[in-house]
Amino acid sequence: MKVLIIIFLSLFSCAALSTPKADAVLVKKSEKKLYLIAEGKPFKSYHVVFGANPAGHKQQEGDEKTPEGKYFLDYKKEDSAFYKAIHISYPNQKDIENAKKLGANPGGLIMIHGQRNGLGWLSFASQFFNWTNGCIAVTNSEMDEIWQAVNAGTPIEIVQ
Repeated sequence: MKVLIIIFLSLFSCAALSTPKADAVLVKKSEKKLYLIAEGKPFKSYHVVFGANPAGHKQQEGDEKTPEGKYFLDYKKEDSAFYKAIHISYPNQKDIENAKKLGANPGGLIMIHGQRNGLGWLSFASQFFNWTNGCIAVTNSEMDEIWQAVNAGTPIEIVQ
């Protein structure tokens, strides 16, 4: 009987500690928040920072803006220059067309990522200002949670 109770408690505690899967991600730039969504409701939120020029939608490479709109988290990258990275499907066709009208390159490689490799210990300070080139940055421990909660193909919406 003791063995059954121990097994039950072990299974229950593992299930309680596991991160739920998100079926969507919402980023509100004005709040500096990333929300993991399941069944239409947020179940976890994270403080985030953006590109050095965060107001408005990304128009071109080098503008240090984080894009706004509906995209997908299309792949995960463990061997990035940052502690884990999840790629956002920017630019979409509309972004490419808008950049072309400006005679510019829309840029790319927009990701949700942790801290620059080797500098995770600085997140207590770096998460207080916008420092990326247009990506969405979180602490490394938060990146571990997000990594577990989302699969490739998860939709992400980024709003002002």
